[in-house]
Amino acid sequence: MDFDIEPEWEEQLAWMREFMREEIFPLEVLDASREVTLAIIAQLQERVKERGLWAAHLPPSLGGQGFGQLRLALMHEILGASHWGPLVFGNQAPESGNMELIALAGTEAQKEEWLYPSLRGELYSGFSMTEPQAGSDPTRLVTRAELDADEWVINGHKWYTGHGYVADFCIVMAVTDPDAPPHERASMIIVPKGTPGFRPARNIPNLHDIPDHPLEFGESEVFYEDCRVPVTNLLGERGQGFALAQARLGPGRIHHCMRWLGQARRAFDMLCERALQRETFGGPLAEKQTVQNWIADSAAEMQAARLMTLHAAWEIDRVGAKAAKADISMIKFFGARVLHDVIDRSLQVHGSLGYSDDMPLAMMYRRARAARIYDGPDEVHRLTVARHMLRRYETNQDLWPREHIPTRRERARELYAAQLAGQPSSGLHAP
Repeated sequence: MDFDIEPEWEEQLAWMREFMREEIFPLEVLDASREVTLAIIAQLQERVKERGLWAAHLPPSLGGQGFGQLRLALMHEILGASHWGPLVFGNQAPESGNMELIALAGTEAQKEEWLYPSLRGELYSGFSMTEPQAGSDPTRLVTRAELDADEWVINGHKWYTGHGYVADFCIVMAVTDPDAPPHERASMIIVPKGTPGFRPARNIPNLHDIPDHPLEFGESEVFYEDCRVPVTNLLGERGQGFALAQARLGPGRIHHCMRWLGQARRAFDMLCERALQRETFGGPLAEKQTVQNWIADSAAEMQAARLMTLHAAWEIDRVGAKAAKADISMIKFFGARVLHDVIDRSLQVHGSLGYSDDMPLAMMYRRARAARIYDGPDEVHRLTVARHMLRRYETNQDLWPREHIPTRRERARELYAAQLAGQPSSGLHAP
């Protein structure tokens, strides 16, 4: 493995760090209307485009930068320190995943209508898959899409549709072939904003969301009631919805992990600064053993998460996201825990100040808790990793050849026989 980067890319990373501190962190306390907020974001997005850093997750042929996952990880580590960073750099969820989906499976007409305007920052999009009774198991989806002449008629109830209110279009996963095998029943269909029967009902109040967000970002509950769209709005092939979802969620999961590195580092910086500045019980918090333990544990866990994330990114660049599935799942559940624990320690050191919204830690804490659920809960990813590891042992991929591994009893017999024969012993520390 080689994580070295070019001097030119290090210059870009340095520019991003300063840009985040000077231009994006202040957005977190911006109190402005939707129009003013959008205008400020648009200006910042133009500066990102001028640096050649816009939509870095896509290949150059689609208007992206083609950096590869390893360099993208180093980039996301910086811009992920603020929830505004991905939006300003054009790779926020769910838009980034939706763009990848249309790039992967869309027709040229679909790309012209939906992908390229999204790349230019002109459109927002939503991803409408989760249902109240179908979370981590998409084979339980009940939202239906039926053909009627040259239209799809969609009926169903979705929730946690990312950006449901602000989206100019949503990609909906619906059952089109109920009698097919479980993983071939659903398809993905593009539904434009304003389509009759497309009804965002509310943004679901939850720990993750930013209250009173001027752009109405959030996770929406959406109803589809005899919602009709042209048959040409089918994304990819009929029955391919599950396969497309997996193709979308794999890279999306590691992108989340990359951003968590930046969030954790920012919380860690605040933890250390607070420990040095806060005086209590005769000295600074930095002199207290418990706080020192928190700092040491956080530093070690963050380093482990960072190396695991970079390794998974390197694997994707080398063998592809599908082959790196277990590596992605491993960092998904491990990174989510590290993110939560580092933020939790930082909040604890800040006391009541950290609990208030005068600091970003309370918001970061709320979002960190969601990280253990979205894009697959921890338990599902642990199951994926365990199955992968057990398969390797079933096929002896992670074992020395069995004939070269004498059991302890066999080795003891060899040593005993050698002693009886008067031969020098090779020692008890056999391989």
